[in-house]
Amino acid sequence: MPEWARPLPGEEGDAPVGASGASGAAGSAGAGGAAGARAAEDRDSGPAAPGPRTASRPSRLGAGGSSRSRDGSGTSSGRGGFGQRSSSGFGSSGLNGGFGSTSSKRGAGASRRKEYSGERKERKPRPTVADRIESGALVGPELTEHAREAILRTLTAAPKSRRQLMDAMTRKGYPPEVLEPILERFEEVGLIDDAEYAGMIVRTRHGERGLSRRAIAQELRRKGIDDDTATDALDQVDEDDEAEAARDLVQRRLARTTGLDREVRTRRIVGMLARKGYSPGLALSLVREELAREGETQDDDEPYGGYEDL
Repeated sequence: MPEWARPLPGEEGDAPVGASGASGAAGSAGAGGAAGARAAEDRDSGPAAPGPRTASRPSRLGAGGSSRSRDGSGTSSGRGGFGQRSSSGFGSSGLNGGFGSTSSKRGAGASRRKEYSGERKERKPRPTVADRIESGALVGPELTEHAREAILRTLTAAPKSRRQLMDAMTRKGYPPEVLEPILERFEEVGLIDDAEYAGMIVRTRHGERGLSRRAIAQELRRKGIDDDTATDALDQVDEDDEAEAARDLVQRRLARTTGLDREVRTRRIVGMLARKGYSPGLALSLVREELAREGETQDDDEPYGGYEDL
């Protein structure tokens, strides 16, 4: 019997067509007889020459042609078992069950949501301090404490004069009779100091921006500083300081206008100094001096030929 026609170990059923001898005995005797006959023939014939193997892979089926699952129950065939197992797995707990249940939950949750009408609800305006005082919700000690905290928050953000604080709190709706005692107390403890505040403004405006005393005095007046306090603060800057600050401004502006016509440079610098509060006479004299230092000569038809032309 050729090697390719012999049944593989574990194969059961009918022997291949053309098999004789031990294969016929194996077919009639069952699985045990077939195995014994094949072993005896192998001992008699010896090793056979290798040939092409056309037999299928060893079947995992049992004697009855059925596969056995892990729980011991049998199925009709290998494919049948696999299809049954896969269908039961995905059908019960996989795609159908998992996604179907999630979708149903989402649908139930969406149905419970409130339908959006598309209309925007109007928010009620927050009541102001004046409204709360008028309605009686803010009176007595509570009103005083509320005003005190509001002034402290304002001072924490930036220093202010007494007039500025009074105007700001009055615009918010606090009564002046409530604010006056608080501002008096803050002046006593040094939280409000108009003299110090005015001196700080003079130093910063003149030193950092180069403003003249006239421009600084106008700013102090707008901030509610009285004339006496403003005069004392402006004493920190004299005429020499003003001239030095103006000269520094002229030099910096001339350095940025190099290449322009002399008339254009003069007009721009004089206008800049005028906006900072300097007199036209001082501005023009400083511009001419700095231009002469650069080597530029004055034309006969140059505008601003005299102070009377300004």
